[in-house]
Amino acid sequence: MKFLTSAVGLVTFTAALARDPQAPLSESSSASSAKSPQSRPNIVFFLADDQDVHLDSLAYQPAVHRHLIDEGLTFRRHFCTVALCCPSRVNLWTGKAAHNTNVTDINPPYGGYPKFVSQGLNGHYLPIWLQEAGYRTYYTGKLFNAHTVENYNEPFPAGWTGSDFLLDPFTYSYLNSTWQRNTDPPVSHEGDYTTDVISQKAKGFLKDAVETEDPFFLAIAPVAPHSNVEVDHGTQITPDAPFKVTPPIAAERHKDLFKNVQIPRTEHFNPDKASGVSWIRQLPKQSSVQVEYNDEFYRSRLRALQAVDELVDDIFGLLEQHGILDNTYVIYSSDNGYHIGQHRLPPGKECGYEEDVNVPLIVRGPNVPKGITTDQVTSHTDLVPTILELVGAQPKDDLDGTAIPLREAEISRSDGRRHEHVNLEYWGFALAEGKYGFAEEDLSGKLILFVACTCHGHGFLQ
Repeated sequence: MKFLTSAVGLVTFTAALARDPQAPLSESSSASSAKSPQSRPNIVFFLADDQDVHLDSLAYQPAVHRHLIDEGLTFRRHFCTVALCCPSRVNLWTGKAAHNTNVTDINPPYGGYPKFVSQGLNGHYLPIWLQEAGYRTYYTGKLFNAHTVENYNEPFPAGWTGSDFLLDPFTYSYLNSTWQRNTDPPVSHEGDYTTDVISQKAKGFLKDAVETEDPFFLAIAPVAPHSNVEVDHGTQITPDAPFKVTPPIAAERHKDLFKNVQIPRTEHFNPDKASGVSWIRQLPKQSSVQVEYNDEFYRSRLRALQAVDELVDDIFGLLEQHGILDNTYVIYSSDNGYHIGQHRLPPGKECGYEEDVNVPLIVRGPNVPKGITTDQVTSHTDLVPTILELVGAQPKDDLDGTAIPLREAEISRSDGRRHEHVNLEYWGFALAEGKYGFAEEDLSGKLILFVACTCHGHGFLQ
């Protein structure tokens, strides 16, 4: 693994591992290349956008509970490595830390799809390796930021048997999304609810996948519960085009749900005494008007997640209908977490607090324990090695992560040799979302960087 723990911009998180003998803390099992196509497992990967752990959003997703949490393994200490969309997604799909991908922002010159391509990563990430292992690969939803209606074919994202991508500047427009399928030109879905669009596309790809005997990988990446973002359509598509960020939009059928729900009033929610360091310590206590706005923002996120929950339910229904559920690993996660009011912060991410970096990870599949929660420390960097091991592909020797023990056989061989830390990093500005942003004097236009540090024990940086 490559660690640059002395570099500005990196954080090393250390946490105690679970000592529960049921927790999968074993060494990785060796990959087998002798599996027949019929015996090799399928993989479905749900990747939400900006979904939290610490605000209890999962508690409002009954299908996720029924199909995944109750039937799979939940990782309480799973972390994204960058609390920002594009760098986190590139890290997840390449298995390499942001300081090794050199994709550190959402837009050029430091990030976005053009940076992913210029760094040579379009030929060196998970779908390529899965296809080399004999898998059919499908993706629908948001891939990366700055993947636009203008550059979608410069070049096309490599490695996908079938793809249908959301494109900027319409990626985060819940009612005006634009999609690009395989090598076809972009198509507008103005007026259609984006999660319902992705549901139809995902179900279509799944039906295509089961028509052959080849194993498949299907990634489904809705934008919920990310904020709604509208870009000034009268401008050229550039990283600095004017845009407006508002709370996420629910499907019409969900718009009246959760009327009395509030943000969990944890000890870090709008504290009487300022916490943190630097500019965060300077943030004023939020007014009752701001808190009320934040509660409604929170409810908007929960409402937007209901269509995602329905999507999960539909996909599980199809897996069962086609008789392949028992031979399919299903993974549910998010690119990064989210805060609303914690530490006096307005809605957003991009900080080193656990609200931003501790994200959902739930895995269900063959020989994975059911209804178990583990405290083993894992990160998005570990997901590519994990998936390659699950499918019996040859491991890559230049990845920054290690395969996560998942199966009962691995649990029984557990010897506690699982690593106890993950690396986190961040290289840009913090953006406040919604109506009440940062006052100019709160940030003073300064670049916000994590400094190198090591944090120990449970509950750090909450």
